[in-house]
Amino acid sequence: MNKTYSQPIQMSAERYQDLRKRLEIPLDRLESINRVLLNPEMQVINDFVDVVARYGTPEEINEKARQAGKLENLLAKVRTQTPEYLEDLDWLQKKRQEGAYISIADYRRKVLGTQAEQMNFADEFAVTLEVSAAQYFPWVRLCCEQALEQESLVPGRFIRVRKMKEQELDGDLPAFAAAMQIIGASYVETLDTKGTDGSNIHLGGPETITGYFGGVGQPNTHALKWLDEYLYYYTNYGVRQVLNINSGTVLLGYLLHRLGVDIEFKISVFIGNDNPYTALWTLIGAKLFSRDDGSSPLIGFNWSNSINNQTMEITAQFRKALDFEEVVRFEHHITETWKSIVRQPYNRRQELVEIAGKVANISAKHEGGEPEIEQTRAHPSDILDYFRDKDEIIASGDWEALTLNFLDKCQASAATAQALTENGLSFIAAHHLHR
Repeated sequence: MNKTYSQPIQMSAERYQDLRKRLEIPLDRLESINRVLLNPEMQVINDFVDVVARYGTPEEINEKARQAGKLENLLAKVRTQTPEYLEDLDWLQKKRQEGAYISIADYRRKVLGTQAEQMNFADEFAVTLEVSAAQYFPWVRLCCEQALEQESLVPGRFIRVRKMKEQELDGDLPAFAAAMQIIGASYVETLDTKGTDGSNIHLGGPETITGYFGGVGQPNTHALKWLDEYLYYYTNYGVRQVLNINSGTVLLGYLLHRLGVDIEFKISVFIGNDNPYTALWTLIGAKLFSRDDGSSPLIGFNWSNSINNQTMEITAQFRKALDFEEVVRFEHHITETWKSIVRQPYNRRQELVEIAGKVANISAKHEGGEPEIEQTRAHPSDILDYFRDKDEIIASGDWEALTLNFLDKCQASAATAQALTENGLSFIAAHHLHR
């Protein structure tokens, strides 16, 4: 029960409705917003349009992205830059063609036995299996091998927080993008323009990550730099989905999509959406700038770790009323890195099971392994590892430890799939692998 701070006042239905009626927004308020957006002397909009125009018209930008993101063109980049990665990509393609992975029906029989034949699974409430952070391309094959060995599942969604320039230079970027197309999983990249890049002169490094919670990731002109960076990777690699950590760049994403550029983004946990009212504000903005077909660039909404199921249920009500139930996925942390982010032990799986049959379009995000496993590792998962250079990780001898951390997260995702299945609930895994 929510605590109340005053005694309830009896009010007639008529007066109650009158109170609600006062919230109606007059059309002239919308006209005021349009005057700002369309004013040729409004610098805040001119600066935005100037960045976009450097890449061409929205139609030209989307066509560049389509070409860059084609599998054959990504493979050509890999062939030129890191031909050694072709072996893993060929292996992924071969296993997919062989149908080597367990099917959804066989997985359910494995978990439930003959009982699976009599159960009706809630496919309309299927939960997306998600793992973060999938930093390095070679880890994709390891995850897939683990799933083969255990007759388990490859997640249907991966989040990346690796430095973009670093992975572009070493060839990881096109290889990972190609792998996602092969296995049938969505993925999200995190652009380099954020608080830890020096944009906020008052922050140190990743150790001051709590600064993100103040919305300080894109101060001053860095919001436009984020936009420029997005358009670069979109047109050169077909990177479509990115992480969004600041309300200003969320708005830029809305505006860019409204112009016609097919950007998609997910809102980070670091924005701190922790109650239905912050969610309502975010979704109102999404609706305001949605296209005539009802689409929005906001396709992932990462909740704060502090929310409860009631918050998701309340938000789901107006998400549906705004016609966003199939557009905006609720991304909820089930496990977290053992170090540097939350108090441990942290495991929200049971809460997920309780809500997964009520609220559609949820993603179960696994940022850490099972708490009982994590605490036994010599190097448990640590969110600060996301910000380390690859060369430094290898030189320090931590590469194998971080690889094991990632595989622990994939195991945690598999444990969630099992719990959902045992409760007659459904999931979304890599759809090209698990038929």
